[in-house]
Amino acid sequence: MMSGNRTIDACWKDEIQSESERSRVERSIDWEEALHLYENVIAGESKALQVRAIINVARLADHAPDDILARTIPVLVELLGSPIGNSSPSIQEAAAHCLKCIACQGEGALAVIIGQSGAISSILRLLPHSHCRLQRLLLKCLRNIVTFGDLNRMIVVRNGGLEIILNMFNSCPDGSRRFLLEILSALALLREVRRVIVSLGGLLFLVESARCGSMISRTRAAQAIGLLGLVRRVRRMLVDSGAIPALIDLLRDGDVSTKLVAGNALGVISSHVDYIRPVAQAGAIPLYAELLQGPDPMGKEIAEDAFCILAVTEANAVTISEHLVTILRGDNDEAKAAAANVLWDLSGYKHSLSVIQNSGAIPILVELLGNGNGDVREKVSGAVAQLSYNEVDRVALADAGAIPTLIDMLQDESEELRDNAAEALVNFSEDSLLCDRICDAFSNPSFQTMQDRLIQIRASDARLAVFDTDEH
Repeated sequence: MMSGNRTIDACWKDEIQSESERSRVERSIDWEEALHLYENVIAGESKALQVRAIINVARLADHAPDDILARTIPVLVELLGSPIGNSSPSIQEAAAHCLKCIACQGEGALAVIIGQSGAISSILRLLPHSHCRLQRLLLKCLRNIVTFGDLNRMIVVRNGGLEIILNMFNSCPDGSRRFLLEILSALALLREVRRVIVSLGGLLFLVESARCGSMISRTRAAQAIGLLGLVRRVRRMLVDSGAIPALIDLLRDGDVSTKLVAGNALGVISSHVDYIRPVAQAGAIPLYAELLQGPDPMGKEIAEDAFCILAVTEANAVTISEHLVTILRGDNDEAKAAAANVLWDLSGYKHSLSVIQNSGAIPILVELLGNGNGDVREKVSGAVAQLSYNEVDRVALADAGAIPTLIDMLQDESEELRDNAAEALVNFSEDSLLCDRICDAFSNPSFQTMQDRLIQIRASDARLAVFDTDEH
């Protein structure tokens, strides 16, 4: 027996001391022979050798071929699911630990095999009655299984796993709570699970999972919060459960992908007027400004949308404009274009007209109108065109030297630049104090086309206004 034991150790790396020696042995292992020896030990009667062999499989899970690992799964699942009377706790602990290690391999494929082999039902059967080490190992194993694929998550839910996990929050030791949170965040990616979480009062735990655990798990929780936040009633419950500070933490401390998810979820929360101030007061505006300056185009879109929501209140608009001006003064052209795009949107808000002018943005916009790159100039020209509808802003634009630049832009190759410049100049032409300064534009085809277009639009708007009045 001892001779056989040494052979197993040689194959499964039980007592190899140095990393270099381990690597050498791993390269020289005959995996088929090792699997055969493992199966012989498992079929034997020595519980100690069985545990040792299972632990050795777990140790080599990072290096063994996927097909070899897949062939160990049925026996491991059988050992895990054996009645307590027929299997010592150490065997079940070893099996749970080994399945946990295997589930991380094969880019999720092995986790799916484990889930479809009956391991999930065994884990859920054991969990409510487990304690200490076995409970932790079962939770770790289940966490790794549900991390990969909706199918495993569905198996957990259909076997009553969600209710078991939620019930365990009230009794599970603090050391195992993280695993519960990470399991819950994975399950919450399923729509039907999110509904049950709400109905069973589990939103507090979901928000907690956005604060604690691995960053991947916290990101999943933030995604679930964003999806749940689309429902008005649930949005209030999420806010009451502390979702805003949890998402703020992720937006500040997360990696790029986490910030995108958290920023989007926070935008969903802030889309209701009651939560605009709390989101801003929690520190969202400077974090969205950072997202606007980041490398991801989606991050810029999320930040732009969030700013347009938060700027509904004048105090927020002032703070946002200050950040946008700082970005416009910087050297990040993509961020400048995004900032100009936000100002374009904000210039349509009544209270934002004075805010933009007081922020000092107009002289910077005019400078970029003549010296920025193509995308920046297009976005800036849109903001200038929108600002030109306001008398005070027209004067500020003219004083900053916008008119000569706008006239030159009527000859630009970009149709969008020509249209935006023409729109602004038409508005200048209707200002009795400024019309003489744009006489050089009157004969330009782009100016004339835009003038005719705006006349038609205004006439159509007037007819609609009369129609609405008659209807009422």
